[in-house]
Amino acid sequence: MNRYSIWKYLTIVCALLIGGLYTLPNFFGESPAVQISSAKSGQKLPADIQTQVETILKSASIVPTASTFEPGNFKIRLNSNDEQLKAKDALQLALNPNSGNQSFVIALNLVSRSPGWLSLFHASPMYLGLDLRGGVHFMLQVDMQAALTKKAESIAGDLRSQLREKSLRHSGINRVDQSIDILFRDTTTLIAAKALIQDQWPDINTTEKAQGSELVLTLNLNPDAARKVQQQALKQNITTLHNRINELGVAEPVIQQQGLDRIVVQLPGVQDTAKAKDILGRTATLEIRLVDDSSEARSAELSTSSIVPFGDERFLERTGQAVVVKKQVLLTGENLTDAQPGFDSQTQEAAVHLTLDAKGARIFRDVTRENVGKRMAILLFEKGKGEVVTAPVIRSEIGGGRVQISGRMNTVEANDVALLLRAGSLAAPMEIIEERTIGPSLGAENIEKGFNSVTWGFVGVAAFMIFYYMLFGFFSSVALGVNLLLLVALLSMLQATLTLPGMAAMALVLGMAIDANVLINERVREELRLGISPQAAIHAGYDRAWATILDSNVTTLIAGLALLAFGSGPVRGFAVVHCLGILTSMFSSVFFSRGLVNFWYGRQKRLQTVSIGTVWRPELSDPKLHSDQ
Repeated sequence: MNRYSIWKYLTIVCALLIGGLYTLPNFFGESPAVQISSAKSGQKLPADIQTQVETILKSASIVPTASTFEPGNFKIRLNSNDEQLKAKDALQLALNPNSGNQSFVIALNLVSRSPGWLSLFHASPMYLGLDLRGGVHFMLQVDMQAALTKKAESIAGDLRSQLREKSLRHSGINRVDQSIDILFRDTTTLIAAKALIQDQWPDINTTEKAQGSELVLTLNLNPDAARKVQQQALKQNITTLHNRINELGVAEPVIQQQGLDRIVVQLPGVQDTAKAKDILGRTATLEIRLVDDSSEARSAELSTSSIVPFGDERFLERTGQAVVVKKQVLLTGENLTDAQPGFDSQTQEAAVHLTLDAKGARIFRDVTRENVGKRMAILLFEKGKGEVVTAPVIRSEIGGGRVQISGRMNTVEANDVALLLRAGSLAAPMEIIEERTIGPSLGAENIEKGFNSVTWGFVGVAAFMIFYYMLFGFFSSVALGVNLLLLVALLSMLQATLTLPGMAAMALVLGMAIDANVLINERVREELRLGISPQAAIHAGYDRAWATILDSNVTTLIAGLALLAFGSGPVRGFAVVHCLGILTSMFSSVFFSRGLVNFWYGRQKRLQTVSIGTVWRPELSDPKLHSDQ
């Protein structure tokens, strides 16, 4: 009756082994470390960086405990915070002798002390939130007026193309802040242009006025459209920050909207604001312009002392060769929908394949048709500095929205350029209005307090259960410990982020998990009061309590999923631990605890009593308590 099949015991053993394995990395803690990465996005570290770092540290009498080389960064683990600061200063001085043009970013960080053999099983400690691990917190203010100005500039460019296509002659298009003024000489053309604008841009309000001998048509976005532009700019900035920070390897960043024009960014584990600011600023912008092939421009390319022609700018290619391009921007990264590395079908050289949206494809087709035989430069802007990725000659009209960047790139560079372009550009500039650093010592104090709360909560619950339910209480306490083990293992396997609210949820889960065992134990007591044999009482107690346990856990899980779906920040951290804790408690409280009871009592064929504490039998004429122990 109370026997488990061998496969059920094997399931329990496997769950305990897997839970122990994936919980283990959380006990090793973290060590102070120095992280080295390239100052330029998409650029890999040199192959001999490890040798350079070892030589620099040796000359500074610093002995690292371990080092880890990952794509894009190199981490050196050290013994103490003092050595960490000393190593950072030595590496900064040696690797970046020119403070104005740094080649490397030297940052403080924290790395796990887990032994290498655990990585074979992909066992890693769970991520800790900013309040537990320490890190940096930023509040960013998005310049919404700049977003509107950028939108107005885009509309002005489209207007020039549309009016030219429809042969509507005008005396000029001028942008004044977020307004666009179009000058006309006659009323007929103005009316035709106004009809075109209302058809193509229904979100634009138009007003007319006379200015001397000319007529002025003023365009402004209506309030609803302006609000939509601002909302889209905020969302694009959040997406871009997510892409860049995730691509650069910061574990579990928190990036979320606060209010109408602010973004909160939290980077756990990053210990200096300079590194964090560098990460936030590492966004690339794509621009496509025409190369100026005039004799004056060629002279300016050959000599840096020559004056660049009016309306032009000079940029450098990756080879160091100067290229003079026109200031007029034909296309930007906003028209880019995808960027993937690949190969040129003709030369088999590494290339980046770009996909443009409908508007970008139309503009690109027109530009290539009108400028066959001329050169077109594709520029990549990062931190305000532009670089010519490639400047090919336009051989023929290119339609279909598919563009290829190739030439002077290897496979690694093609992957890096595609990565940067996919990450996108900021839709509007941002300013840091608040920054603060949470040190690892404060995080360690929070961890200690949270750990103590969970520990003492567990001890208190276990002591009460053992006192009140005797051996069954001990079984329930062991099941509670297994529940905690499996919960931590799941959080580690899923690489979820544990925060202080998450630790509060963990303490709450302990109380909720024991509730199932209380129901089971009381059901067993009820059966014993009715005079049923102990074996039958155990069987009936578990079976009849299951429906109640399932109902209560499902309703609680629904509430947790609602918190997970609609909550944000700390609420989501609480909800994740809460939901996972419900799932693990159902396994440990019912399946595992019954396995213990079956293993202990199931072998006894003539079981007379069970140790479940005091059992009251009110049906007896002489009211006194009987204790089955």
